Amino acid sequence: MSILHITSSASPMPSVSSLLGREAAAKVGGNVTTRDVATGIPAIDSDWTAANFTPADERTADQKDRLALSDSLIAEVQAADTLILSVPMYNFGVPSTLKAWIDHICRAGLTFKYSAAGPEGLLTGKRAILVVTTGGTPAGSDMDFVSSYVRHILGFIGITDVTVIASDLLLEDQDKAIAQARKAIADL
Repeated sequence: MSILHITSSASPMPSVSSLLGREAAAKVGGNVTTRDVATGIPAIDSDWTAANFTPADERTADQKDRLALSDSLIAEVQAADTLILSVPMYNFGVPSTLKAWIDHICRAGLTFKYSAAGPEGLLTGKRAILVVTTGGTPAGSDMDFVSSYVRHILGFIGITDVTVIASDLLLEDQDKAIAQARKAIADL
């Protein structure tokens, strides 16, 4: 079993989302590759987009270099049997660096394709565990734009077996929030 653990907390302190993600990875068991996107995933820009829309066999060396990180990130997802995404909620959404990672891995022809029926994910047969932490927002509430957004993105690229583990309302009762998440991890 190969696991790709994506961490995205910008906290300089030990991150609850990363800690719980590591615990989930240990419970699932297997070879774990960790990608900490908080250390810097560049936003896509016009040069990246031009390279992406240039047919692969016509790309210049500079265009290939522009897409090298994206290609590497996609290869990590393709190689994994299970993805564990540790996602703290920032201002009701995902960290900007996680959004940049998403932009790099959602590429037509590689992780999804368009058909007459609409978009079709190409990364089927994988499992994902989404570990969401929040300070004061209830997970699953109308204000939780993390869980539904990440589930949608995963489904868009073909990963529909998604388990959400919430450690929400950490600022209200951290011990209780972590305990509820650990119970969900034990039940994996």
